[in-house]
Amino acid sequence: MRTPFLIGCFLFSWLTTSAQVVLKNLLTENLKNPICIDAHNPRFSWQLAEKNNRAVGQQAYEIQVDSASFSENNTTPLWSSGKIISNQSVYIPYRGKTLLSCHKYFWRVRIWDTNGLRSAWSDQAFWKMGLLSASDWHAQWIRPALIDTVNAPAPLLRTNFSLNKKILEATAYITSHGFYEAQLNGHKVGDSFLTPGWTSYNKRLQYQAYDVTALLAQGENAMGITLGSGWYRSPLGPYTPRANFYGDKTAVLMEMRIIFTDGSEKIISSDQSWRSSTGVLQFAEIYNGCIIDTRLEKPGWAGPAFDDHDWHPVRIMPYTKNTLIATYNEPVKQHETFKPIKLITTPRGEKVIDFGQNLVGWVKVTLKGHPGDSIKIAHAEVLDKAGEFYTENLRAAKAENTYILKDTVKRTFEPQFSWQGFRYIKVSGIKGTLNPDDFTAVAVYSDMKATGSFLCSNPLLNQLQHNIQWGQKGNFLDVPTDCPQRDERLGWTGDAQVFSRTAAFNMDVHNFFTKWLKDVAADQYPGGSIPFVVPDVFTNGTNEVGGSSGWGDVATIIPWNMYFAYGDKKILENQFQSMKAWVNYIQKQTRNNLWVTGNHFGDWLFYSVNNDRDGTSAITNKYLIAQCFYAYSTQILINSAKVLNKTTDEQYYSKLLLKIKRAFVNEYVTANGLISSDTQTAYVLALEFDMLPVNLRQQAAARLVKNIGLYRDHLTTGFLGTPYLCDALTRFGYADVAYKLLLQDTYPSWLYPIKQGATTIWERWDGIRTDGSFEESSMNSYNHYAYGAIGDWMYRYITGITPAAPAYKKITIKPVIGGGLSWAEGKYDCPYGTIYSKWQITDKKLDMMVTVPQNTTADIFVPDFSGNNYKKFTVGPGNYHYSR
Repeated sequence: MRTPFLIGCFLFSWLTTSAQVVLKNLLTENLKNPICIDAHNPRFSWQLAEKNNRAVGQQAYEIQVDSASFSENNTTPLWSSGKIISNQSVYIPYRGKTLLSCHKYFWRVRIWDTNGLRSAWSDQAFWKMGLLSASDWHAQWIRPALIDTVNAPAPLLRTNFSLNKKILEATAYITSHGFYEAQLNGHKVGDSFLTPGWTSYNKRLQYQAYDVTALLAQGENAMGITLGSGWYRSPLGPYTPRANFYGDKTAVLMEMRIIFTDGSEKIISSDQSWRSSTGVLQFAEIYNGCIIDTRLEKPGWAGPAFDDHDWHPVRIMPYTKNTLIATYNEPVKQHETFKPIKLITTPRGEKVIDFGQNLVGWVKVTLKGHPGDSIKIAHAEVLDKAGEFYTENLRAAKAENTYILKDTVKRTFEPQFSWQGFRYIKVSGIKGTLNPDDFTAVAVYSDMKATGSFLCSNPLLNQLQHNIQWGQKGNFLDVPTDCPQRDERLGWTGDAQVFSRTAAFNMDVHNFFTKWLKDVAADQYPGGSIPFVVPDVFTNGTNEVGGSSGWGDVATIIPWNMYFAYGDKKILENQFQSMKAWVNYIQKQTRNNLWVTGNHFGDWLFYSVNNDRDGTSAITNKYLIAQCFYAYSTQILINSAKVLNKTTDEQYYSKLLLKIKRAFVNEYVTANGLISSDTQTAYVLALEFDMLPVNLRQQAAARLVKNIGLYRDHLTTGFLGTPYLCDALTRFGYADVAYKLLLQDTYPSWLYPIKQGATTIWERWDGIRTDGSFEESSMNSYNHYAYGAIGDWMYRYITGITPAAPAYKKITIKPVIGGGLSWAEGKYDCPYGTIYSKWQITDKKLDMMVTVPQNTTADIFVPDFSGNNYKKFTVGPGNYHYSR
């Protein structure tokens, strides 16, 4: 007879003299050894790892900070926290003396475990402060003294300087109006692209810091900087793009601080001595691509031997430095590369290369031809059903890069200050045979650490996870864009908020969203309304283009999701006034506690049919949706006020929430529990946001299931209903229906696009129709992550990984078995370490493996092989194996 339940694990075992724990992954402001921090009280995080696979928890910690390395036998550090009784090891603030601009500091930590035993000191980490005020900058804003417009050649700026001492270290601080790329002695500075990134430039402009020690030489040196229009002045926005939104002239601010081995310092900065000209980059713009003409090359222009006597002087500009901020989020970098999987000759005879993956970035190409040859590379996401290169869905964006050759020398080209979203490229202008080996696609996105992985026994679900991740990679390019290919690429707020929980599973998006949310607050209108896109390029300074439910709720939803994922209270502190202003804005729009005013996108791109005669289209009342999100944002505001000990706000909004929900029931729910919009989205939002009295919830869930059955087990939800659909079903006992929807592979469903060959998430459920034709080209992106929000459900329910407390300090592992899956596994790197959950069914036996990180606890719910009859185990850190 089989033992009905067996459990094996690594259990607690302690040494009696000292805590055998290693402290690792020391981070300052969630960054490893950063060289530019402008937080006046930086915060420290670390993880615990036990040497001998023993479980360990933290009881207390001590942090030391000094201005010198601890290897120098410091006797009195600059600051010591002393022994602090706390089990927290994330976002612990510095509380010492005022920190100085551009100074380097070292820190280390030790802990006491739950037995009271003290660890050794950790290895030391360091950080360097940035330029903390406008007065700390010696550099001057400079711009080229030549024609400088969106359509003009990109300016080049350069200077020479001499260093006559041995260099210890050097840091360059750079920002610009427009994009910049810097070179020192002919070598690129850093490995980032599209700097300085995109913020609400007139209010917040990031500068970057680079360790350039290895690029400098004793003797003669030179710095060169190329400028491009970038987000600063490229025409932005669909339909009526606006150029020069932030300004019409490019400019740069550069300061390099050099420390010599004798302790002396020298500053090289942008000033009137710099010279300007133009070079090979004749045009560069976000939507339309670039033109590089190598006939205009200036060899060695960024090196010390270059003669710039015929270059033009620069102009000193009185631009402000008061808006400058250090870069907090991860920069945009190059990542995966793809070689062609197929060379296609289309029916029209065009040469097309298929890279096999819809991605965002650009193509590197090696070319050899004749002087004057013009090689063009156009980009597309799909081919039409006839096999032709299809670009109509790009709308006005040309998305084309042109390279003009000056000689017969083989060269490698890639675009500058532009990027494309594509799977296919069309190549024209090459004389002779096109060699696919000469082409490499490069994925480009913000350099976020991958934190989550999901796999299961169903290949289609694995492809869905792949598509979700690549949708995120393609659209998390310094800001969370809606789509990366057409004439848009804007920070749509609704798309970001619905996807934010899934995003936090896939990648570490803490810094990414922290930076962007500050722009949400910066661009928030005086009355509290939130723009449709952030940075806001729709407003003209007088009109407010925003205020839609589900979109504006980004102001509350993402801060709360980020706090819960990462345990960082400061994100709530930073955003609280913005959160409160948004809820207050809604309250002012209401009538009798009902939000029945304003323009709303509603359940964007819900299921609908043309020439609808029998009410098949799943139309949900926009004001019903608005009321639900009004309640949800108010609930989040209450939760945040509680975390921040804002008792007055907590009490006020708690009373308001009761009124909001009462008004909802009175307006939209019959006595028998029928919601006036009898749609999936209406029931999902009412259930997920607890809009209904408890006695009406279960029958509302049954109505939801009935509605799904009317559509033959298909979803009909749009952007706002979809993220919560499977969650609401599972919560109210219909996980089997959630699995049916997840595994549905005919339109509309998550798997239908995969059956059509999708490698990213589509904007529309039927971006490619069953007959091979396309949805309307005016709005039909094939890389649009919003519907990828299902990824959150896959992590939390299929693998069972759920945070039960902020930062996963406490974890719930409760997989929901179903969908015919025989196994599933998930891994997630939370702030305390790696969580792992895998279950497998073999011969009516369930095996479950779980890893709980050090310094956390978990409630593990183990089902039997049929997915029922859970048994609960509350455990500490360790590796666990269960069989049933």
